Amino acid sequence: MNKNFFEHIAHAFETPLTNSVLIFSLILFIILLAPILLRKIKIPGIIGLILSGVVIGPHGLNILERSSAVELFSTIGLLYIMFIAGLELDMNEFRKTRHKSLVFGFYTFIIPILIGYPVCYYMLDFDMGASILVSSMFATHTLVAYPVVNSYGIAKNQAVAITIGGTILTDTAVLIILAVIVGSSQGQLDQQFWIKLTISFAVFLGIMFGIIPKIAKWFFQRVESEKTSHYIFVLLVVFFAAFMAEVSGLEPIIGAFVAGLALNKFIPHSSALMNRIEFIGNAIFIPFFLISVGMIVDVKVLYSGPAALIVAGTLTVVAILGKWIAAWFTQVTFKYSSAQRQVIFGLSSAHAAATLAIIMVGYANGIINENVLNGTIVLILITCIVASIVTETASKKVILAGEQDVISEDKDVLKDEHILVPIANLNNMEILLDFATMIKNKRSPHPVTILSVVPNNDLAEENLKRARKNLDSTAKYASGSEIEVNMMATIDYNIAGGISRASREIMADSILLGWPSQVGIIEKMVGEKTESILNRTDINIFMCHFGKPFVGNDRILLICPPMAEDEKGFSYWLNKLARLAQELTLPIFCIANQRSEHAILDYFKKNKVSATIKFLLHEVWDEFLSFKAYVKESDLLVFVSARAGEVSYQRMFDGIPKKLARKYEHNNRILVYPSRRPTSMFDNYEEVGAIPINSGLTHLQRVGKGLSNVLKIKVKNKVSNK
Repeated sequence: MNKNFFEHIAHAFETPLTNSVLIFSLILFIILLAPILLRKIKIPGIIGLILSGVVIGPHGLNILERSSAVELFSTIGLLYIMFIAGLELDMNEFRKTRHKSLVFGFYTFIIPILIGYPVCYYMLDFDMGASILVSSMFATHTLVAYPVVNSYGIAKNQAVAITIGGTILTDTAVLIILAVIVGSSQGQLDQQFWIKLTISFAVFLGIMFGIIPKIAKWFFQRVESEKTSHYIFVLLVVFFAAFMAEVSGLEPIIGAFVAGLALNKFIPHSSALMNRIEFIGNAIFIPFFLISVGMIVDVKVLYSGPAALIVAGTLTVVAILGKWIAAWFTQVTFKYSSAQRQVIFGLSSAHAAATLAIIMVGYANGIINENVLNGTIVLILITCIVASIVTETASKKVILAGEQDVISEDKDVLKDEHILVPIANLNNMEILLDFATMIKNKRSPHPVTILSVVPNNDLAEENLKRARKNLDSTAKYASGSEIEVNMMATIDYNIAGGISRASREIMADSILLGWPSQVGIIEKMVGEKTESILNRTDINIFMCHFGKPFVGNDRILLICPPMAEDEKGFSYWLNKLARLAQELTLPIFCIANQRSEHAILDYFKKNKVSATIKFLLHEVWDEFLSFKAYVKESDLLVFVSARAGEVSYQRMFDGIPKKLARKYEHNNRILVYPSRRPTSMFDNYEEVGAIPINSGLTHLQRVGKGLSNVLKIKVKNKVSNK
């Protein structure tokens, strides 16, 4: 009995392992432990995963074979890297730098080939086909080190953007060359081959950029509440795109990258869906791929003879040298810093996916021999290690040099900002919280504060318990999205007073409110809640109505009245709008006069904002209906108003929430009230606050209108009775 038991245990642990549960457990153990141990000796976790693959692979201790399960997870991980690279590409920045991406793509494609071909043909004595194949392999690169720049928060830096753009251009060109070389070796390089390749590639691009975005937009709008379905849909698009690319004669990695580009505008970078995509990829699939790369490496080839050593050493030196020269040319051409050059070199120097695909296809078709195959595998290991170390070091230098990819903050926009979100309706909670996350400064240490104010009456205690229960559901949503929030429930005789008091307690910079609901005649005469908040506070206020998902918006329509640039909160709300435009990848269409246009453009230039903005000059600002011709139903409408008595205040701002709700009921809309300078030194010590004279006159006008409406109704009733 005991003997059989021990034999069963020993059989389960025979190498290479065959038990799928044990294999998965070992992989997870390595994913958990390798980065932790190597972090202690300042070695990037990526290298630890690759070296772990070398140790446990068939050419190391032979603990694991490259089974179908390992191959599957490895393929998913590789596609995930390319997909995330396309998804996180700042499309606004990419459009601005597409010419730079083309230049870098040309450098990183042609320079390694120009160096590699003579070396292969004359020094290593390869024939012409093998020389072209191997030299084109030098031009490829895999974004193995992309998780490093992503973790350091510089994924949108221009140097990263042009490298990613260059990757797709380079790898596409090289993989087309591969198809041509293989076709030539098989004698299929005829007119039919070129027609088939061109048509299939055109159909693939048509499907990915013509049909998939429409399906994605429809799906995210119709299936808004099913968060799990969103993730499954994204995975489906990625693997469908990879399959389509393969059918078109390209590599699946091209399809995954194109899928990222196609879905880019539908998945905001700070959204819960993006968090899920990155979390699962970084936790499981990408580490699997890195371990599988290590499992390919056969260190023994270095001892098989001088020929293998010479080939491996020559290929590695040429590969690294070609990419470094391409990065240096890019730096000189665009006047980048040395840190940005190192980022470009680090990201583009790793050879893994496309390189391996090219060499394996070349080996299978008899174009190259075993020495080149083994030398390339050693090249993959060395370049992945070099790329990881260089990218890690360069990312730190970029951060120290202040060249991050975030919008620069000027002195009017606090780096430690605090956002307050009062919750009155739980139906608006999720989208308001998503909006707060998108516009919040990522460098601010403060969480978003969620506030619930309960009226101080006989049911106050019971209502407070209910409010705290509602806040718990909000906390669950926030934790699922990894949004840091602070829950706050308070009792006050006046809800507006409770909100203004809480904003002073936490020293909030802005308040995000839901759109004001319809009010009765008494509230109109005495003063609405939202106006009470305006009068009791001096900070920025955003009134938001989001009746449909953001994917339904095609642009942001900004209505900026004259002298809005003279308000204290001008820089703050413009900063938030720029962040929103970048998150949603939407262009801004601004209606303003010439003076406001110059102020906005100066801000964008000073702070290096990559969002696209266009202007329509508008000089007549005394009629609210004059804007209706510019507004489309797919617009996210942003209207900049002002508090009564402020420099940019106009009479048409009276009752502006009601006017916007009536005229643009189908639009997502944001009404902005910029912060103002305190009107009195006693404001912070009074519960009600000092109301300016102009505001008092506005109240009197409202009371008069309310009384006249009441009298009109009574007169009508008398007439009808008669």
